[in-house]
Amino acid sequence: MTAPPPAPLPVIATGQQIGAGWSPALSVAKALAALAEARRRGAQAVYWLADEDHDRAEVASVVGLRDGRLARHRFRFDARLGTATGWLPWTPGHQAEAEGLWGPLPPPAEPTLRGHALALGRPLWDRGLRPFSPTDPAVRGAIQSELERWRALDLEACLIRQAVALEALRAPLPLDPRVQAAWFSLDPATGRRQRLERGMPLPKGQWLSPGAALRPLMQSLLLPVVAVVLGPSERAYWRLCEPLWDVVGLSAPEILPRPSVFVVPKGFHAAPGQLDALRLGAWDRLASWTGTFPTETLPEAAPDPAWPASLQGRFRQELARTRQRLAKLDQRLHRRAAEAAVGGDPERLRQALFPFGAPQERVMPGVPWLRNGALLDTILARMDGAATVILVEEP
Repeated sequence: MTAPPPAPLPVIATGQQIGAGWSPALSVAKALAALAEARRRGAQAVYWLADEDHDRAEVASVVGLRDGRLARHRFRFDARLGTATGWLPWTPGHQAEAEGLWGPLPPPAEPTLRGHALALGRPLWDRGLRPFSPTDPAVRGAIQSELERWRALDLEACLIRQAVALEALRAPLPLDPRVQAAWFSLDPATGRRQRLERGMPLPKGQWLSPGAALRPLMQSLLLPVVAVVLGPSERAYWRLCEPLWDVVGLSAPEILPRPSVFVVPKGFHAAPGQLDALRLGAWDRLASWTGTFPTETLPEAAPDPAWPASLQGRFRQELARTRQRLAKLDQRLHRRAAEAAVGGDPERLRQALFPFGAPQERVMPGVPWLRNGALLDTILARMDGAATVILVEEP
């Protein structure tokens, strides 16, 4: 007798809507977290290319370098509004534009944004992560009848009931099924994605496309997912489908929180407990100046009661302004003291870890991490499944 084929390996999944330059960098952190967990469990790590989504502003908005300074940039795509990101064209003009922001890049695997993401992700694929596109006709066509069965179950009503229950618990609700569609139609020829209202027929020749709240179900329909690596907002909207797994006959995967990753510039050193002080510029919480402060040299003073009331008021105002200016000098002394604590100017470190005031991984593209193999391996080695914040020094 012929032996049955081996059972497929269980999957540790993660993913992100594909963005130019693998923006934001947290997508790389999610990929490495899934890969590390898969190695621990003897499973397969899969990166779900969310190329069915159509949030063009999100995938096109990036940060790059211009004249040595960080600058925001937005790519333009010659495609109709509502076109899913996997179909957005990636032309030689886009490639040149991207290289102007980030330096030399590998050519796209195909002339689409998906092809650009696949090419940039090669260092992750080489380390064992498997890219997976839910818009591949080879896998998508086979599930259409099951998606149609799901739609007939009126999952929208279940989602709305769960949203009401979560609101009663004061749980975060980043996705509201009373406003956002549960189902779309997707034209596999053009990538055009359009909202399907309840009861609206699916146009002939098009695919049923679940909205974000139902995507977890389709992921487990297509893959033997046992665990998923999710960020905070994803974990919040995954709660919407908690009652739906039994309805459609699937098992809910385990949810693993994504750790946050910060890449510390060479020469600097920092610890997770210092991040909040760095973000706020609270240098005195890093190290306090031990000598005399400028504000301490200002004598206590009060206006002469014989002065006119207006002059007394002006005197108090000028005194307050002087104290504010001297307090800034106090801060400069704290900043000098903090240099020893972090290995250099703490303001430079703050700008590197919190560009534009937000965590580095939410602002910067992933491409600089992806082109640094030693950095990827260092981050991967630190993904122990327990740490919630990982700081690694740039190799």
